[in-house]
Amino acid sequence: MVMGELTQETQLLVIGGGPGGYAAAFRAADLGLDVTMIDESPGTGGACLFRGCIPSKTLLFVTELMYDAGRSETMGIAFDRPRLDLGRLRSWKGRIVDRLAIGLVTLANRRGVQLVQATAEFESPEKVRLHGSEIAHFKFRHVIVAAGSGPATLPGAEITEGGRIMDSTGALELPEVPDTMLVIGGGYVGLELGSVYAALGTRVTLVEVGGQLLPGMDQELVRPLRRKLESELEAIHLNTRVRALKELPDRVEVALEGDVERSELGFGRVLVAIGRTPNTEGLKLEKTGARLNERGFIVVDEQQRTSDGRVLAIGDVVGGAMLVHKAMREGRIAAEVIAGQSSAFDVRAIPAVVYTDPQMAWCGLTEEQANREGPGGGNRGTGGGGDDRRGGAGRRDGGPRRGHGVDHAPTPDPVGNRGGGGGSLPWQRHPPYANESEVRAKIL
Repeated sequence: MVMGELTQETQLLVIGGGPGGYAAAFRAADLGLDVTMIDESPGTGGACLFRGCIPSKTLLFVTELMYDAGRSETMGIAFDRPRLDLGRLRSWKGRIVDRLAIGLVTLANRRGVQLVQATAEFESPEKVRLHGSEIAHFKFRHVIVAAGSGPATLPGAEITEGGRIMDSTGALELPEVPDTMLVIGGGYVGLELGSVYAALGTRVTLVEVGGQLLPGMDQELVRPLRRKLESELEAIHLNTRVRALKELPDRVEVALEGDVERSELGFGRVLVAIGRTPNTEGLKLEKTGARLNERGFIVVDEQQRTSDGRVLAIGDVVGGAMLVHKAMREGRIAAEVIAGQSSAFDVRAIPAVVYTDPQMAWCGLTEEQANREGPGGGNRGTGGGGDDRRGGAGRRDGGPRRGHGVDHAPTPDPVGNRGGGGGSLPWQRHPPYANESEVRAKIL
């Protein structure tokens, strides 16, 4: 250790200040533990608040306003064509993020949670080294790894600051509204951001390597969304992959392979949205007894414990459905386990939402999975025409759909990961429940 380096001690160290991390920190503090939370961002909230969920929802709200203004004339209400001020839109988005970040810091301060802006790497199973902070080392009794995930990279697609090839973080910065854009990936990130740019005036083309949008989702739910997207986007190409990308000063030349008439095209911008990968690289977890699986996710049990008794892990770094409420539930469980309580991740069905237009929400088995795995003849559903709220607004795209005959309920991964921890397989670490009512009782 370098002379003069500052070392602090804490009962519980939380690495990552996203929803899972701050849920764990707040619960642990409420249970009487001395808690320190480390995050590389200047405030609490993680990727969800600063580079993901919240910025995307603010922009989706704007697109909804533009859509409603455009179709209101059929209802007898006429508006002038919306005029976009990109600078003011960015500022409005930033103010919302800042307000929420300040609120989270206030909640942390009330609980006595120490916040440290830094990155961390393990030096041993009971100590980390910090980078970017006056504090050089932290010793702890327990640590919760809640480092989250980042956009998956596409081989051959170099993403640089200010470049024409972007990931979701770059797209949410709204660098411009390009004339044309290629979205690579048909998961929820690609569909939501593609919809945003299309509403702002960009001609958006989307390619998906698989045979359907939102792989693993109930296609009865996806069908109304696909119809609307086909009317809004320039083109949707399924069973199509990107063979090559070449960034030029004024465009990106793209070579496609699959279900396309023209295999070589040019776009003003390219958005790579092919899933997310865990932020485990650089943590030096090999200095602890924690193990990673073949996909880079941390292996945990139902109490979020790793194979090292001092190290717990939650959220995107452990795989499964990469959803905020799942990470928050795991964070609370980890905090309670450290505090000596009997707590475990025993949910069987996790709700999920895609905030496109129309929006989609689901929980549990898809019809295909129920037919394959469910008891007594599988799954039945209803759809279309049953939603008075949408019908009263003149909308015919969508409606409720209810499944039956479910004895265990996996949650598909809406991210569209190509090699991540999410998927449409059942949770293997918990026993099946007996009936649908029991599944409902265990919904997160």
